[in-house]
Amino acid sequence: MEEFDYTKAVEELESIAAKVEDPQTGIDDIDRYIRRSEELIEACRAYLRGARAKVDSLLS
Repeated sequence: MEEFDYTKAVEELESIAAKVEDPQTGIDDIDRYIRRSEELIEACRAYLRGARAKVDSLLS
């Protein structure tokens, strides 16, 4: 399993946002981009929760 890369996930989200805003993007593609965005956002949230937990454990 590949290690999660937060920076790459954010870059992909930015790329998806640009594609969704492009008037040339079809509705089927937009649906696919939205589903991928949801996956990336959940992965980013999990990563940040884990990072917060690590920091909290170091500080306590």
